[in-house]
Amino acid sequence: MEQTTAAYGWACLAGSIAFEVVGSVALKAAEGFTRLWPTVTVLVAFSLSFWLFSLALRALPLGIAYAVWSGTATAMIAVVGVVWLKDPLTALKVVSIILIVAGIIGLNISQGKA
Repeated sequence: MEQTTAAYGWACLAGSIAFEVVGSVALKAAEGFTRLWPTVTVLVAFSLSFWLFSLALRALPLGIAYAVWSGTATAMIAVVGVVWLKDPLTALKVVSIILIVAGIIGLNISQGKA
């Protein structure tokens, strides 16, 4: 039975974003694909991310889904970088993350989805 409800689409999109974040963190740990298990994690996580994204597109508009997927993953990676990887936190980085989130909200409002 094919699931195409909006709730299913959003759930698949959330899972896709989570795997995108895991894959991105593993990509850093893979050190140019020279470490086996982080490399395997990259391949599995990105494959699952794209698969779930493709399922999300059955129920969600491409423009909205892609904006939410890329923007949310970008913001989450920036936060993971600061919290876990000890990347520097600057005022510009905080403002930029807020702008990304505001853009995602704006796109959803423009489609009547917020």
